[in-house]
Amino acid sequence: MLPYVYQVTRYDPADRDQHGHYAGPEDTTCDHGPVEAAYLQAVAAFAEDSGVDQLAIREPQLGGLVHFGLEPPVDGYGLAGLFPAGPAGFHDGALVPIGVGLELVRAMLRDNGAWCRLEVEGEFTVHVGWDQYLYLGSSRPCEAALTRTRALGLFPERLEASPYDFAPDDPAYVQRPADADFWARLGWTVGAHRATFLEETFALNASRWHRLSRDNIETVRSQLAPRAQLAVWPDLLTDVDTAVAALPDEGLVEIIWETEDGHITSTVVDETQFEDVTARLAGARAAGVVSMYAGEDLPLFTAVLPDSDGVLRARWQTEPTPSDRDWAFLKTLRRGQVVTGTVTSIASFGVTFVDIGGFTAMINIPELSWRPINHPSDVVSVGQEVTAEVLDVDMVGERVPLSLRAVQEDPWPQVAQRIGQVVTGPVTKIVPFGVFVRIEDREDGFAGLVHTDELDQSPQDVIEVGDALTVKIVDVDLVRRRIALSQRQADPGRNAETLTAARQMDC
Repeated sequence: MLPYVYQVTRYDPADRDQHGHYAGPEDTTCDHGPVEAAYLQAVAAFAEDSGVDQLAIREPQLGGLVHFGLEPPVDGYGLAGLFPAGPAGFHDGALVPIGVGLELVRAMLRDNGAWCRLEVEGEFTVHVGWDQYLYLGSSRPCEAALTRTRALGLFPERLEASPYDFAPDDPAYVQRPADADFWARLGWTVGAHRATFLEETFALNASRWHRLSRDNIETVRSQLAPRAQLAVWPDLLTDVDTAVAALPDEGLVEIIWETEDGHITSTVVDETQFEDVTARLAGARAAGVVSMYAGEDLPLFTAVLPDSDGVLRARWQTEPTPSDRDWAFLKTLRRGQVVTGTVTSIASFGVTFVDIGGFTAMINIPELSWRPINHPSDVVSVGQEVTAEVLDVDMVGERVPLSLRAVQEDPWPQVAQRIGQVVTGPVTKIVPFGVFVRIEDREDGFAGLVHTDELDQSPQDVIEVGDALTVKIVDVDLVRRRIALSQRQADPGRNAETLTAARQMDC
């Protein structure tokens, strides 16, 4: 906040009523003459006293959401001739000389349809408000400028702050930068949908639309206006009749269409203009309808272009999409972090889904337990609260795999301590190269492999699942999580007796 802020007006403070409202003879619209010239000279005087010779455009706006409304907008919004690149040059962060800055102030005083804050960070600000109220802020007292302003017939008054200082609608809202992760996700989205629309908003109420394909993403990216807000939308409908049928009975919508030559046009209309616009869609290649009311139609995800140094300085704020909220949450996670969540569902293919604070993470079967399981329901149930470790944070795919077993004690080192023990357990599986025998007296106990070379059975003996074998634990591979067993190195006689007794019980 600058230490010296002045409200500069044409209104004599002596003409205010008991409520502080101006009740004098001055008009509240621009005179397009000497008073306007006085305002511009006052701005120039304060800029000179502040030692600035260029200004940065902040939060540019065009059209219907400017701060006035007493005069009709003019063609070009008062920007004609000010920006060689046309209206797209009127973007956040654009630096303009004082002369152009004064012309922007003129356009705002005349209510020509363009509005912005003009600033030099930490040094100077120019804000134009309702009814010809001008707010000038400086890091210096600007005594000469104050004297000059009074001589011009204007009335400067000291304030604590400009009422038009930027204040975020939601201070907790986290902007998503158009960084490497964003472009990777956009590429993934375009690849999945074959084509996607990118809305480039360079000023409030001023957008350009781009139909993206795998071949043109980088070309479009190189042509975007600095600090633009980006919104990714599903592709337009090639069935234009279906798009027209999506028009509401009433309300404000933006209609976007692509002509046969590939040109993309959009316009904001209400129900009184639907018929005229739909007639223009007759030869369109594709079209779409987007509601202008908050919360009704949201893009897939949004982002804001950072500056060339990677710093995000634009202060756009819009309603976050579900994907934006997921992204903001993912930014708080780190690999190895322990989180708590609630099991929401178990998919038929075995993946367990967990709500970890509004975001759905997943646990694959191998990460549910150190021990062998047949189905996730052996370990978890819907509604159960679980604690798990974050294995990865995929910012592109917006996926978070979790591990339940990572927060449990690893039983394998204890199994390794049993090398050399002789145990008796049931055969759990028969494979061409041997049999598996469970070495723990529990349903989810570990099983080891008795290779065919380590079996000690006579030719007439046929091993079946469920048979009890006595085996020796000869090796435990902690890396590959494998247990090697030997029947030959155990008591052969004991095995024969055990197998015979089991068969007799079956009979």
